[in-house]
Amino acid sequence: MLVVRGEKNMKIALVGYGKMGKTIEQIALSRGHEIVSIIDINNPEDFQSDAFKSADVAIEFTTPATAFNNYMKCFEAGVPVVSGTTGWLDRLGEIKQMCENEGKTFFYASNFSIGVNIFFALNKYLAKVMNNLPNYDARMTEVHHIHKLDAPSGTAITLAEGIIENLDRKDRWTLETAERPTDLPIHAIREGEVPGIHEIIYESDVDTISIKHDAKSRAGFALGAVVAAEFTAGKKGFLGMNDLFHF
Repeated sequence: MLVVRGEKNMKIALVGYGKMGKTIEQIALSRGHEIVSIIDINNPEDFQSDAFKSADVAIEFTTPATAFNNYMKCFEAGVPVVSGTTGWLDRLGEIKQMCENEGKTFFYASNFSIGVNIFFALNKYLAKVMNNLPNYDARMTEVHHIHKLDAPSGTAITLAEGIIENLDRKDRWTLETAERPTDLPIHAIREGEVPGIHEIIYESDVDTISIKHDAKSRAGFALGAVVAAEFTAGKKGFLGMNDLFHF
């Protein structure tokens, strides 16, 4: 599934050219695509360039503070967006409305790693199993590099939503401390250059059950973003990993 390409090589614009952007560039080129525009903090005027407007899709990895404005500029240029930026989801409803009412194209994932999306499915299944075992209390730990600005991570929030959806005794997530028994606490750690670790823990008086995903590098996230871009080209509407993969 991962090696499948679209029917043609694509013209890709990169919005954000940090470590993730550079890794995406390498993978996109290795899969036969062309990078027609690279936009970073120093050249925002290039959103209006002919090169940017020629892109089949823009892949956006920036910061919570700049992401939404970047999406608007991509939409104004008529370029579909694939984004993995987290920390801006309070405005996700606006994006979905634009896709539905204005014919925009937007693919969003809190995590593009194929392994993490398998982990999402395992997390939901385990929560369904644990729903009938009230002696186990649930919590989560996530670890990322010191450059990550938002906490908890978007991936942790997605995992929490999967638990809350399937575990009746939890109705919201909280950062660090559970204020009531129905809270799902998420412990967020920022250290070193850790690409991303997420662990779900169920603990009772007699034992502990946990599942964990530990990313070895950014390459898995970058590959998933390029595969998502290949899927998105030529489509309309709001898309996500559930459209791309059916775990």
